[in-house]
Amino acid sequence: MTGRIHSLESFGTVDGPGIRYVVFTQGCPMRCMYCHNPDTWDINGGREVTVEEILSEFNANRDFYAKGGITVTGGEPLLQMDFLTELFKQAKSQGIHTCIDTSGITFNPQNTEKMDILMSYTDLVMLDIKHIDNEEHIKLTGKSNTNILQFAKYLEERKKPLWVRHIIVEGITDKPEYLTRLGRFIGALKNLSALDVLPYHTMGVNKYKELGIPYKLEGVPALPLSEAVKAKQYILQGIREVKNR
Repeated sequence: MTGRIHSLESFGTVDGPGIRYVVFTQGCPMRCMYCHNPDTWDINGGREVTVEEILSEFNANRDFYAKGGITVTGGEPLLQMDFLTELFKQAKSQGIHTCIDTSGITFNPQNTEKMDILMSYTDLVMLDIKHIDNEEHIKLTGKSNTNILQFAKYLEERKKPLWVRHIIVEGITDKPEYLTRLGRFIGALKNLSALDVLPYHTMGVNKYKELGIPYKLEGVPALPLSEAVKAKQYILQGIREVKNR
């Protein structure tokens, strides 16, 4: 079983619990305005690797990942469902903690057969919710968030531990009413185990220039961490509203 990957990172510290071996896959159907990895969009880009190659590299430093495991991110890892399932199946047979960092955009609530199998080998899902409002989500990413939110509820039904990530961009995702609404949504999920609220950064701008792709947030400054901390308070407020009902 082979998959197409962009790169591998041997020291991931923000991609799940502990120190992680991180696999960046190729291919993504969304075009988020703030995406800092446009070089992962093309499903045919990157290089081809086998499941065995990835596990061999992981096991070469197995002690290093004693409290961590493998995280597959992207791009959008769920575009390569069969490869991801085989990787996690073999990883779990070797006692390795498995995590997916996904936007959930490929989820099809009408056909979850393959997803059910993948989830049986998945320990944790990190879900990037780009925007809680559907129309604003379409403006930001080019896609609807309907199936993404349904994916979150599917994970709750499966009792799969969920970490939610949300990026704060000035004038786009920083409005209190949207943040509070996001909090109400995720606060109602019984499987929510963590929330990361991250500030928008401009580290990927040069990649757009190299690839000849217009950068849609040209001129929008990176957000100070303090502003992301303030934004998180509105999300937590929404969570508390649900918990206190």
